[in-house]
Amino acid sequence: MDAKIFLSIVLISCCCCCMVARAQIPDCCLTVRNKSVDKIRVVDYRHQIAGQGCLIDATILVTRHGRELCVPMNEPWVSPVMTHVDKLKKRCKKVENQERRCFGVKRE
Repeated sequence: MDAKIFLSIVLISCCCCCMVARAQIPDCCLTVRNKSVDKIRVVDYRHQIAGQGCLIDATILVTRHGRELCVPMNEPWVSPVMTHVDKLKKRCKKVENQERRCFGVKRE
C-alpha cells in the first residue's frame, strides 16, 4: 500500500516538473525575412537574442491582428517602426483614447 502511494506521488511530481519545463520554452524565430513592413500595421515588438534560448538574433514585430513577423534586428528600416510603435503605445495608453489607430494596441 505504501509503495502505491509513493509511486503516485513520484508520478504526479514528474508530471508537474514536465509541465513547468514545457511552459518555459521560448517561442523563437528560426529565420528572418528582410522585407520592410508598413509601420501602421505594427502595434508591438520584442527582441530575440541568440543564446537566450533561441539560435538567432531577431526583432519580432506584432501586427494589429496578432501576427508575429520575424525581421533582422539591425536593418535600417526596423528602427523607425519601433519608434512609431513606442509613440503609438504612449498615445493609446490613455483610457479615453478610443481611436481607430489604437486597434490592436495592448494597454499596459
